[in-house]
Amino acid sequence: MIATIIRKELHMLFISPLAWLLLALIQAVSAWVFLVRLDAFLEIQPQLLQIANSPGITEVIVSPVFMIAAVLLLMITPLLSMRLLAEERRDHTLTLLMSAPVSIADIVLGKFLSLVLFFSAVIVLVVMLCFSLRTGGALDYGLLLSNTLGLFLLVACFSALGLYVSSLTAQPVIAAAGSLGVLLGLWLIDLANDATAGWLHYFSLLKHFGYFNQGLIDTFSIAYFILFTVTFLVLTIRRLDGERLHG
Repeated sequence: MIATIIRKELHMLFISPLAWLLLALIQAVSAWVFLVRLDAFLEIQPQLLQIANSPGITEVIVSPVFMIAAVLLLMITPLLSMRLLAEERRDHTLTLLMSAPVSIADIVLGKFLSLVLFFSAVIVLVVMLCFSLRTGGALDYGLLLSNTLGLFLLVACFSALGLYVSSLTAQPVIAAAGSLGVLLGLWLIDLANDATAGWLHYFSLLKHFGYFNQGLIDTFSIAYFILFTVTFLVLTIRRLDGERLHG
């Protein structure tokens, strides 16, 4: 049943002009950053050759591209996650789905995995863009793998949060605004003064992604990403379970 829900949601995504527009936007911006960083690297390459342990092509080009992709996905995920449950509630199709002989967990996981798979296509395109550097230099595959893993875990967090917020309302626009507000809040924690914020910056999703962006596969950050994702998936399941019981 989960596979059926995934196929249905992916079909809805790939026939949506908005999804294709956002996919093209991410790729266009990533390619622009890629070319700008490549041009900068070629300009400073003679100086880098004279420095011991100088940053390579992966550090100068690949890491910034992945960071930009992470910020773009933070902005874009709410626009796609908003329809997963809020739109179905608005169109009165969620009641029919919940009355079907399928568990709430299957519904939630199916919708969550469909969005993650869609964004996995975005990650693959970014990786392919970075792989084009092999023709002119040596890639640091460890750093590339670290960024890929980090971006995948980050997308899972964005999707789980967006799905939960979408379960709280029947208005997709409100769901999108709510998801974006929470994600921006978690990001802006990093801007708070350490003297006043203390441990709060550990809740920043992009701070944890920053470790992967630097090539450090941090087990604490992996645990945080997994716990964040599971927490919001469980909250979504409990929310819909309560709605089914009282419906």
